[in-house]
Amino acid sequence: MTRLAGRVQFQPAGLLMSNKYVKFGLAIAIIVISLGYLAYTGVRDTKSYYVTIKELKAMDDTVYSKRLRVAGNVVPGSIKRQGSHLEFQLAEEGRTLPVAYTGTEAPPDTFKDDSQALAEGTFGRDGVFHAKGLQAKCASKYAPQQPGTAPATPAPAMQQSSLTTSTTAR
Repeated sequence: MTRLAGRVQFQPAGLLMSNKYVKFGLAIAIIVISLGYLAYTGVRDTKSYYVTIKELKAMDDTVYSKRLRVAGNVVPGSIKRQGSHLEFQLAEEGRTLPVAYTGTEAPPDTFKDDSQALAEGTFGRDGVFHAKGLQAKCASKYAPQQPGTAPATPAPAMQQSSLTTSTTAR
């Protein structure tokens, strides 16, 4: 019951109930839209494209606004350290790319001349790749054995312990 200009008006009970449902529906819609927006912007800001040096240099102006990942071999003698700042060059298929790393973490121990590295960051209009993340691939000691080379033999202590284990297990 509401009072309007001295008159008493009666509202049906269904109208009051539908008002509650509309308000509740609007609140749910606002929450769902907000969560969708946060998910979209979070994914947009964290995705990065993997490109080769050749593809990077052939891209149009959109390259300057994208997060990218570029891999290559570190050019020997190109690593220059200045505190937490690191400059080096990546090479791939005869092309080189200057990289400036200003990440928060120190470069990995396996990062050295001729190692394979992956830099993640943005490409600047100055022609330098500005990396915020840096990864170095594992050393060649984990690579499969090359044909014509002798297999590595285990240390003598390892051979002795395996013989002792096999005789005591019988």
